[in-house]
Amino acid sequence: MPETNNSRSMQADFSLKQILPILLAVASGMFLVILDSTIMNVAVPKLVSAFDTNLSTIQWVITAYTLSLSAVIPLAGWFSDRFSPKRMFMTSIVLFVLASVLCAMATTPEQLIFFRIVQGLGGGMVAPIGIATVFMVAPPDKRGSVMGILGIPMLLAPILGPLLSGWLIEYINWHWIFFINVPVGVLALLMAWRYLPASGAKLSNKLDVTGVLLAPVAFTSIVFAVHQAGEKGWSNLWTLAPLAGGLVILAVFIWNELRQKHPLLELRVFRSPTFVHGISVAWLNQIALFGSILLFPLYLQQVRGLTPLEAGLYVIPQALLSTVGINVGGRLFDRFGVRPVAIMGILSLCGSLLALTQIDAQTSSLYIICSFAFAGLGQGLTMMQINTHVLRSAPKELISRVTPITTSAQQIMSSFGVTITMAFLAKQIRGLPAQHSPDQLGHAFGSTFWITLSFAIGALVLSLFFNFQTKEMSIHDNK
Repeated sequence: MPETNNSRSMQADFSLKQILPILLAVASGMFLVILDSTIMNVAVPKLVSAFDTNLSTIQWVITAYTLSLSAVIPLAGWFSDRFSPKRMFMTSIVLFVLASVLCAMATTPEQLIFFRIVQGLGGGMVAPIGIATVFMVAPPDKRGSVMGILGIPMLLAPILGPLLSGWLIEYINWHWIFFINVPVGVLALLMAWRYLPASGAKLSNKLDVTGVLLAPVAFTSIVFAVHQAGEKGWSNLWTLAPLAGGLVILAVFIWNELRQKHPLLELRVFRSPTFVHGISVAWLNQIALFGSILLFPLYLQQVRGLTPLEAGLYVIPQALLSTVGINVGGRLFDRFGVRPVAIMGILSLCGSLLALTQIDAQTSSLYIICSFAFAGLGQGLTMMQINTHVLRSAPKELISRVTPITTSAQQIMSSFGVTITMAFLAKQIRGLPAQHSPDQLGHAFGSTFWITLSFAIGALVLSLFFNFQTKEMSIHDNK
């Protein structure tokens, strides 16, 4: 439907300052949760030593958190509608901060794993509720710029997490990788209380009980299987059984959702070819990005022999170009649509990953830093812009039910990217001589980057078919 002169005038008068407090409140909550998801990667060896246990046990500290995130994300839409987005956003942050304190006080691995599950239950709803809130308050023709600002914590947290974790472990102690969440969480809570818009609960929505029971089991089973594949391989029973079970339950869940008047997840958006195309590009892009980002600190520490803090310093240019990319990308998205910005961003990522396939132990620091930086630029240009395109192609009246779909899928695809990358790297290392040289280990990392590059090339090919502009879908379209 064409815009009226009045709506155009309202959009022309829009200033970012009008919703900047809402943006900062949501961004601070998302930064808190995403930072904690990445800060643990560097801390794993220290936790093995601190708890006098083995690596396979401590890995559950990360896996349990990921599983609990996956379980609660599908519930975000209903809870947001039933109790209001602001109330659930604040409740989630409170639960997350309290669980963080308990994690810092844990005295056994079992306690830490349990408290991380509670932490994940709190953190899982923050991103889908926050993204839906910002998407609804932003004018349609400014959503690229607005969502681009919201994407900054999604880019910076995975980069700053290892740097902060390395510093805390080296100069203070491991407890502070959890205690640091308290001041950040209090700030996020105060900003949410002060600035998030209050909205009434939708009391008429009935809870899809069958969906509530099926969704967490399906999502956690699939994520668990992906994690197990990285440790035991795809042919292992502990991988195949939960994967098969998860897919069967997911199929039943989908069948149930399509029959519900008020479904837990609004799967009707998949009737839109634009939505399916956009989310396919997003998935391939996320696999390439998250698989690569994990390899960066591992290469720097295991091949170059850097400390966690030194490894963190290497990725500062990546963080800077990510910030530049997301701001420039948002403006380009608003003006030209998703196609040109996606192509530029994924091309930058492909070039970076192609360069990284050639690394070894002797590769110059400047070469490494530049390669990481252009990966960051590609990440900044694409991540939130493609996500905004996907949301724009969904029914605008059901955004609170669509964001859990995209967030859940991102969690699974990120886990898949990390798993398949680490499994290939482990295979490459097992093929090396027992007394292998740093150069041989460096070549193993270089070979692994071909895997992430292949997914990036797939995303690039699909991005060529983006339309320049995307019309928002109505719930009644494509029926």
